[in-house]
Amino acid sequence: MGMYKHIQKLWKDPRTNAPELWRERLIKWRKEPSTNRIKKPTRLDKARSLGYKAKQGYILVRQRVSRGGRLRPKIRKGRRPKHFRRRKILAKNYQQVAEQRANKKFPNCEVLNSYWVMKDGKHYWYEIILIDKSHPVIKADKNINWITRKTRRAYRGLTSAARKSRGLRKKGKGTEKIRPSLRAKLRRGTN
Repeated sequence: MGMYKHIQKLWKDPRTNAPELWRERLIKWRKEPSTNRIKKPTRLDKARSLGYKAKQGYILVRQRVSRGGRLRPKIRKGRRPKHFRRRKILAKNYQQVAEQRANKKFPNCEVLNSYWVMKDGKHYWYEIILIDKSHPVIKADKNINWITRKTRRAYRGLTSAARKSRGLRKKGKGTEKIRPSLRAKLRRGTN
């Protein structure tokens, strides 16, 4: 069994496989800022499978996202029944929110992909692979230079996490109303 297989096996259930390390990381990561640039991926196997390479132009960011839904700011004035609903009902998963927040901190980069790292009662942590579009190494690499022509992938819902939340991982029977989008299907007026 290769090295990546061993890492993958450990990450199946990291809490029981390495409880001391899990606890240590949680304590450390809670003190860090919500968007934190890191040098090496925590899950090397997952990062490599999603397109990460240890070369110039690739940036890794650990992003923390609060759990428990998203709330609007508390309404101070104008007490009306429609103001009392504070919970935002968004069709986004936490991973997509993490990608967008990381991209907001690094506007010259484009989100390639992301993966889950850890969670506790309050937060989720994701590691986001960003690519510097203006870097000469990226422009010269024919396997990744397609991303230099793309803009704002995370905000347009073109990353893997966003496509998953919209149900675009499936094709064929049962997904007739999903493409091109649910909103387009409603606009067309066909049920």
